[in-house]
Amino acid sequence: LSLEFGRTYARIPIEKSPNIRNADALETDWAEVLPPEECSYVFGNPPFGGSKYQSTEQRAQVRRIAALGGSGGTLDYVAAWFIRAGEYVRRAPRETTPRIGFVATNSITQGEQAAQLWPVLFDRHGLEIAYAHRTFAWGSDARGMAHVHVTIIGLDAAESGPTQKRLFSYEDVKGEPLESPHGVITPYLFDGGGLANPHLVVREEGRPVNGLPRLVIGSKPIDGGRYILDAEARAALLDACPAAEPYVRPYVGAHEYINGKNRWILRLGDAPPELLRREPALRERVAAVRELRQRSKSAPTRALAETPTLYHVNVIPEAPFLVIPKVSSERREYVPIGWLQPPTIPSDLVFVLEGATKPTFALLTSAMHMAWLRHIGGRLESRYRYSIGLVYNTFPLPSVPETDLEALTPHADAVLEARANHPGAAPADLYAPDLMPPDLRRAHRQLDRAVDRLYRRAAFASERERVEHLFTLYERLQAPLVAKAAERPKRKRRGTGP
Repeated sequence: LSLEFGRTYARIPIEKSPNIRNADALETDWAEVLPPEECSYVFGNPPFGGSKYQSTEQRAQVRRIAALGGSGGTLDYVAAWFIRAGEYVRRAPRETTPRIGFVATNSITQGEQAAQLWPVLFDRHGLEIAYAHRTFAWGSDARGMAHVHVTIIGLDAAESGPTQKRLFSYEDVKGEPLESPHGVITPYLFDGGGLANPHLVVREEGRPVNGLPRLVIGSKPIDGGRYILDAEARAALLDACPAAEPYVRPYVGAHEYINGKNRWILRLGDAPPELLRREPALRERVAAVRELRQRSKSAPTRALAETPTLYHVNVIPEAPFLVIPKVSSERREYVPIGWLQPPTIPSDLVFVLEGATKPTFALLTSAMHMAWLRHIGGRLESRYRYSIGLVYNTFPLPSVPETDLEALTPHADAVLEARANHPGAAPADLYAPDLMPPDLRRAHRQLDRAVDRLYRRAAFASERERVEHLFTLYERLQAPLVAKAAERPKRKRRGTGP
């Protein structure tokens, strides 16, 4: 403080009227500690506590405080502090409303959590974002590796906040931020000035609202590993039962696809009953799967015991199909998306688009779609977590004729040809951040420009500009009448007619 402000501050240890309450902050009435009308700021670094890492008690605590109803939501532990702070400042007179500032996980501004938390803060507690630091790396170890990606969010009562909001963006998450002024900041921490409803959040959709074909999850066996084979297990099975070879199929999930690894799976749903009865190596596996499912605590899984040769989810493409990895490294500029073909069976760790066209591939592998994924999709730790309902089904497409989309085909071909120029490379090699082959990078850049031009003529200066533009299109998908009314210029009436 002394260095920052040019004055000497010698106040440690705190000796002047210390008042420290040792208690659970989420179960304490903050007004008893300090009446809200006497408080100026509520700020700090609450525990983050990802939803999957909370204790049973913590999860129950967050769900009770959030009061979302239904299944209770999937909020991080830190979200409960935002809600408690909102409850607290609402109790203060308008002219003395405290300001809020918290360090938090960036997950509360992404994915399904954004749609759960921010309507509570905006609508239930009447808050607005006054300033925010977008995602940056906080803390490091001796090797300079970041411990966690965080955001900082400042909140004010809507009626008393500043008219100009401050947004700090990081081109390099380990670097210094660039500040920009805005009239309003959305829950995803970008400019909301072009929206009719800057509080708009993206919610999961059960079907595509954009006209895209249906994306599905790959096959999910629920077999306890009895049908899944590595190279050694495959060789042993075929040695014991050569007749099983037609029913041993390549099995590809995100890890296998991205890293070029091999696994196989038994597909016995099509096997003749006499083969299963005759071959002990197969019959024993089927019996083990039936027993595993019968012992399950889940009634639907127990019901699957009646058809042990089938998977829980059976997606067996009969023609080339597009796959999107469920989880991918955040260090890659593009999620590796590509085609596989029969007899390969996709696992439930990839999403499958059967009958995909090259223009659809071009859209999904473009910088526009990657921007939507990075800002709207959730994360697994810091890795991208693709979602059908949240990312794919909601992705706004450009409003152009089908013939314009067909113009993307040569650019899709160029990307695929550039990949084919490196036949020994797996997608992990091709899309490594620092090692991407020049011809592939060039093909992607040309594809990005072609896709961008379908959305608007003016070039996008940054990824944030892309996602802001996409969000205005998403709003039109969700509330076209509201959006159009906001855009329509007011006209003077003439005469007395309607």
